[in-house]
Amino acid sequence: MSLQRFINQALSDWMKGGRPDEDIVISSRIRLARNLTDIPFPMIATREQLEKVVSKMEKILERSKDNQALGNLELLRMEDLSSLEKKVLVEKHLISPLLAEEARAGAVILSENESISIMLNEEDHLRIQCLFPGFQLEAAWTQANSIDDWLEMNVDFAFDEKRGYLTSCPTNVGTGLRASVMVHLPALVMSKQMNRILPAINQLGLVVRGIYGEGSDALGNIFQISNQITLGRSETEIIEDLGNVAMQLIEQERQARKQLLESSRVQLEDKIFRSYGILANARVIESKEAMQRLSDVRLGIDLGLIKGVSSTIMNELIVLTQPGFLQQYAGQMLSPDERDVRRAKLIRERLLTT
Repeated sequence: MSLQRFINQALSDWMKGGRPDEDIVISSRIRLARNLTDIPFPMIATREQLEKVVSKMEKILERSKDNQALGNLELLRMEDLSSLEKKVLVEKHLISPLLAEEARAGAVILSENESISIMLNEEDHLRIQCLFPGFQLEAAWTQANSIDDWLEMNVDFAFDEKRGYLTSCPTNVGTGLRASVMVHLPALVMSKQMNRILPAINQLGLVVRGIYGEGSDALGNIFQISNQITLGRSETEIIEDLGNVAMQLIEQERQARKQLLESSRVQLEDKIFRSYGILANARVIESKEAMQRLSDVRLGIDLGLIKGVSSTIMNELIVLTQPGFLQQYAGQMLSPDERDVRRAKLIRERLLTT
C-alpha cells in the first residue's frame, strides 16, 4: 500500500452501493477524540512533543502489523504530501481541512479500504474516524470502539472520572464521540420543508452542516447531521438519538418524494431530465451547478425515472469533480476555467459508461 494508491484509488468504500437506505443516507461516520496523558494538547504543544505522538503511533503500528482484525494500516505524514495530495484526501473525507492546512507534525493512519482514518495532531492528538456507506451507524461504532480499545492497550488516554475523556475543545469532553450521517434530501428542500425541520433538529441537540462539515454549504441537497453533546451521555444514547432522527428524516424524505410525484409529476420530471440533459452535454460546468444537477439526476434514478444509470454516480462524482481530483488526474495545476471544462468532460464520460 502506498500514498499514490490512496490518491489514485478514486472510490472509497463509503461511495459504493448496495448498503442500507442508500437512496437517502450516503454515509455514516463515527469519530472519537482522544489525547495522550503525557503530552500537552496540540494547540499548546511544541513540535517536538507532537512528533512523539507520531512516533508512538508508528511503534504501535509496527507491533500490530499482523493483527488480522485491524487489516493493513499505513501512516502518512502531512509534510510528505503535496498541497494537491492533501486536498484529494480532504475531498475523500479522509482528513480534515485543519489537518491538511494548519496542523504541526500532522499525520494520518489509513486502512486499505479507507473505512478507517486516524488523524494525528489535528485539534486533538488522535481523531479516530470510521466511515461506512449507507445507514450503518452501529457498524461504524463497533469498528471505532474496537480501534479505541486497541489503542488503549498501548497508550494512556487523558481521562477524568467525572468529565470523561479530556479534549482540546470543551464540546468534545465526555465520550469524545461525534456520530454523523450524510443524507441526500432533495424532496424536502424542493417542498421547502427543510426550513421547518432544521430548527427542530437543533432543538434535539443535533447540528446540521454542509457536505464538508462545519462552515461548509449543503451543496447538492446533501447535509451532515451530527450530535452536539458529548458530556453526560453514553455512546449508545448518542448513537440511538441520531439514528432515530435519521430514520424520521428517511421517512419524511420518502414521503416528500411520493407527494412530489403525485402533485407535480410533470414539473419534477422536467427538472430531473433538464439536469440530466445538461450533464450529458455540457462542455463547461462549475462545481456548484454540477452538484445541484447531480442531485436532480440521483433523485430521478431513485424514483425510477432515469434508467440505466448507476445509483452510485452521485456518490462518486461529488468527489471526482472536486478541484483536487480534477487536477490530480490532469497531472497538473488547473485554472478554475480549465477545471470547469474537465469537470464537464468527466461527467459526460461517466454518464456514457453507466
